[in-house]
Amino acid sequence: MDYEAISNLANKIMPDHGDEIEDFQYHTWNVINWRNLEKKITGPEFEAGGWKWRILLFPFGNNKSNEVSIYLDFVDPEMAPIGWHCCVQFSLILWNPEEPEHYVSYYTRHRFTAEESDWGFEEFYEQDKLFIPSDGRTRPLIENNSCNITALVRIIKDPNGDLWRGYMGLRRPKLHTFLNSYIQSLYCISYFREAVYNIPTENDDKSISSTLQEIFYELQTSNIPVDTIEYTKFFGWDSFDYFGKMEIREFSSILRENLENKMKNTKVDGTISKLFTGTMKSYIKCVDVDYESIRIEDYYDIQLSVKGCKNLDDSFLDYIQEKTLDGDNKYKAEDYGLQVAKKGIMFESFPPILYLHLDRFEYDNQNNRMIKINDRYEFPLEIDLQKYLSPDADRSKSYKYSLHGVFIHDDCDCYKDPNRYFVFLRPEKNRRWIRFIDERVTLVTEKKVLDDYYDGGNAANAYMLLYIRDHDIDELLFNILPKDIPVHLQRRSEEEKVIYNRKKEDSNLYLQTWVVTEENFKNHKGFDLVNFDNPQYSFMEISQFKILKEDTYGTFKKMVAEKFKFPADQLRFWVLVSRLNKTIRLDLPIPDSFVDKSMDAIKMELSLRCDEMKLYVEVFEKPLNNKKWFQPTKEISRFLIFIKYFDPYTQTMKNIGHLYVHEFGRVSDIFPILCKKMNFPPNTPLILFEEIKPSMIEKMIPKFTFKKSEIQNGDIICFQKALTLKEIQEHLSAGRIHTIPEFYESLSTSIIVHFKSKFGYRDPKPEFNLVLNKKMGYNAFAKQVAVHLNIDPLNLRFTTVQLSQLSGELKEIDRNTNQTLLEILQFSTCLFYEILDL
Repeated sequence: MDYEAISNLANKIMPDHGDEIEDFQYHTWNVINWRNLEKKITGPEFEAGGWKWRILLFPFGNNKSNEVSIYLDFVDPEMAPIGWHCCVQFSLILWNPEEPEHYVSYYTRHRFTAEESDWGFEEFYEQDKLFIPSDGRTRPLIENNSCNITALVRIIKDPNGDLWRGYMGLRRPKLHTFLNSYIQSLYCISYFREAVYNIPTENDDKSISSTLQEIFYELQTSNIPVDTIEYTKFFGWDSFDYFGKMEIREFSSILRENLENKMKNTKVDGTISKLFTGTMKSYIKCVDVDYESIRIEDYYDIQLSVKGCKNLDDSFLDYIQEKTLDGDNKYKAEDYGLQVAKKGIMFESFPPILYLHLDRFEYDNQNNRMIKINDRYEFPLEIDLQKYLSPDADRSKSYKYSLHGVFIHDDCDCYKDPNRYFVFLRPEKNRRWIRFIDERVTLVTEKKVLDDYYDGGNAANAYMLLYIRDHDIDELLFNILPKDIPVHLQRRSEEEKVIYNRKKEDSNLYLQTWVVTEENFKNHKGFDLVNFDNPQYSFMEISQFKILKEDTYGTFKKMVAEKFKFPADQLRFWVLVSRLNKTIRLDLPIPDSFVDKSMDAIKMELSLRCDEMKLYVEVFEKPLNNKKWFQPTKEISRFLIFIKYFDPYTQTMKNIGHLYVHEFGRVSDIFPILCKKMNFPPNTPLILFEEIKPSMIEKMIPKFTFKKSEIQNGDIICFQKALTLKEIQEHLSAGRIHTIPEFYESLSTSIIVHFKSKFGYRDPKPEFNLVLNKKMGYNAFAKQVAVHLNIDPLNLRFTTVQLSQLSGELKEIDRNTNQTLLEILQFSTCLFYEILDL
């Protein structure tokens, strides 16, 4: 492990790109007791380039991966100077201390910033290979439950401040579409980006071209993810339903035509044709008479069939395969009438940048709908397209291509993040693959790009590929420096820096605080008190407050009181925490004695280690200093709990609010209170359950005390009426869920459906969201909508987007359909409703 040997290893592992090296350091961390490590762990700090670094390790994978995840981590981003960055080329090596030649390594480079302070490899190595000899090694990488991880770090000089500005994400749109993936792929083609920059738009109003310029400029210079909301308006996507109507080929065609027109008579005239245009020959040749029809035309992309094809080669051969027109399908030749003929397509040329659309849909005649083909389908890293050319085509130039983009559509049934679009791009000549999922930009391995999206049966698979001709790669993928950007776009740079610095200063001065009200809880649909992370379940926005860290708790209370029109002396705030089972619950109330303490001091005193506070505000009927209010003592305590009611007839869980219970009071003591809240007769029999986590809904025993039931502050109790055998049979016959545990189990099959009036804002509720079960039939979800609109379900008619991959046409839903809600929502989670006058 001497310096010279390490330097030689670094030169072997990390290529020299000609950058000037400011500093080189290496650090080895001996990781012991591997099998008992925590999920996330950091190694000892070391210094390189005057800054402190460390290795960040997820021994059992990050984001539930089955691979070890390892990153290089900048130690103290919060204390970094405003606008700080550091360009680092580094390698991470995991190796056997007893056998140093047994190692696995990866290298990369990254422009570290305070906002992007760690970088590395989510899929560094497969966990199941760590403890066994594999990949040609005679000994495992981890022996005696330990291994070494070494970081080789080169700090690269950045004299102009613009080196490796890296790749920035795009903000997630209202609904997931291909838009972000496609824009990122165009941005990464530097030649195209430069051409877009050189479109004269300084005197234009907002347009497709000028907005694309701005998006590209922000991707190149911004320190925060870039918004594309303005861009969607030019394609009619500002209306919620239009996302399902336009497919990517239509979008790219509109974009190309617009850019091509704007480029005419400028120095970038002809760029679109140069980069994206190929030619093909379509022919029909009669067998028995001397007649042939030939048409030569340009194309900008190719749509290949996946059905019946194992790989890309099969699809190309299928595309150019000659077909016979006979029988009822004979060709009507001019002057010859109906004739048996041969029909085919030949490629005359391929463009430097080739987008290949993979057609994964076929029409199911039996069920009258489109179905997706999830069969295994392979595509190579490199392909020679010359063999698909016409015999008369010019073969003097090379037609060898390399894969630079894989576009993925994931239509999994996972209710957390359904219908995702993301892309893997290789924006440089080397084999560094980057995954773009909206704001998230991460490095991935080549194996992740290929193997994980070949397999059949996987709902996440490729719908488009990007190949670039090898001969043109150097010209197409060179970097563009800020000096190459037009002046009218550069003027925005200083403004952005001011905004960024202001945000940075704000984070040091202000404390972001979320305040959850009882109304938020009542409007929340689904598990837990509220949901901060899943935007699908944000039915009512949780209020955020930006307060100076030095402001007092009393000042904060007044701010909240003014916002909600509550009396400040009737408010109590509870700290919300994430429990070990990943639920959000109340923890401790903030004492009124803290009224003169600063918010930052309170945060420290309560041991809150995050950069924000999440609070629940409790509103009393009288001022808190009123002596009549119950004050807990050491001998007896009472807990604040939350109540939900399940109605099997409407198949809904209604959040009622909160109440206090005594620790030594019996569970049955609150039965009359619950009956009163629901206007039930006082002696109505009830069944209670505690909502612990989605997979743990425990029935409560009425004679137990709340202490024996292990109830504490913030717990959630759900109740329903006790059903008779007749009522249970009635629910079973109607296909309804009739117990609370069944209801929570059904949430895993829930989906957010956006309902929109077919006639816009003429109706009192022009659009709204409902959480519905994917397995529901027509009558069940129609009844849910009817309850929400307070009308008869027979007065409703629904329309859905159908065949979105083809035409995006709207289709009325038959009341007698046997389709489930999931099948109805095949191409869009939006349903249009109209109220009929019957």
